[in-house]
Amino acid sequence: MIPLPSDASVSIAGRSPGLAAETVEAVVTLPTFKRPKQVLETLASIKAQRTGRRFAVIVMENEAEAREGAKAVLPLFESGEMPGIVIIAHERGNCSAYNAGWQTAILQFPNFKHLLVIDDDEIAEPDWLERMCNAAESLGADIVGGPQVPVFADPSHARWAGHPVFAPPYRETGRVPALYSSGNLLVRRNVLQAMGPPFLDLRFNFMGGGDSDFLSRSAQKGFLLGWCAEAKVNETVPARRVEADWIRARSLRNGVISTLVEKKKRAGTPLAGPKVFLKSLALLAASPLRGAVRLARTGSLTSGLYPVYVALGRVLAEFGYANEQYRQPEKN
Repeated sequence: MIPLPSDASVSIAGRSPGLAAETVEAVVTLPTFKRPKQVLETLASIKAQRTGRRFAVIVMENEAEAREGAKAVLPLFESGEMPGIVIIAHERGNCSAYNAGWQTAILQFPNFKHLLVIDDDEIAEPDWLERMCNAAESLGADIVGGPQVPVFADPSHARWAGHPVFAPPYRETGRVPALYSSGNLLVRRNVLQAMGPPFLDLRFNFMGGGDSDFLSRSAQKGFLLGWCAEAKVNETVPARRVEADWIRARSLRNGVISTLVEKKKRAGTPLAGPKVFLKSLALLAASPLRGAVRLARTGSLTSGLYPVYVALGRVLAEFGYANEQYRQPEKN
């Protein structure tokens, strides 16, 4: 196990032989945790990409003991079938895994232009990488997001696709004012260099939202955001995630993250804390009406309750509430 020179908490478990790192134009980062079968399916979809760009993959194993994901993928890299590197991110948490992969990309691939992110419960469509890179170049965007299309384990759950927890934030390709998720993302190298490590705030490690915070801070720094509606990844949604308690917990968590990200954004401005709290109270007061409008439009009570739970989560965050859904991944 070879420690990376800048961080002893990250080790290289293996790499493809003869990897010409200086020729790599795009790096795909893929975090994994206790999903050996699914990470292989994700890798297969990456291998099938239709593109003339030279790309490499960094798999970030975030389960440092059993390392099931790393053991599953290492033969593909060591045989040269998959170009890239497998690393162990010894510190648990999704922010730690992303930070490890992004820093490894900077250190190991000196000339890449685009860094892409995909999760180990997602399958990339064949033109995903090319479309993401093209969108960044044609839109002049520094960061590009794309849709995570829900694929429900139980086909009868497809009716949930329009719920705000699963639906993408935009429908058309173009410049956008905000992005919220790293599940399908492209980040230019210059953004990573300007933002500097640690890229994601470790306080979000088990709650989620470190990506939303990073994207908010990047936009605040002046980087341009874009959306590529055609660059889809298909995300597996287990039956657990359409249960009422999971939907409620995710909705509340989204509200908590909204407050925490906004507080960081306003930090250093006059009366930042009170302004955020008053906004949260106003959103809570307006949420029944907003929920009623959503209910009338969708016919779904669960969708109608979403604004209420988000607003409640925003207020609860002021009193220290934090729903760390990733603390127990087996329940997530």
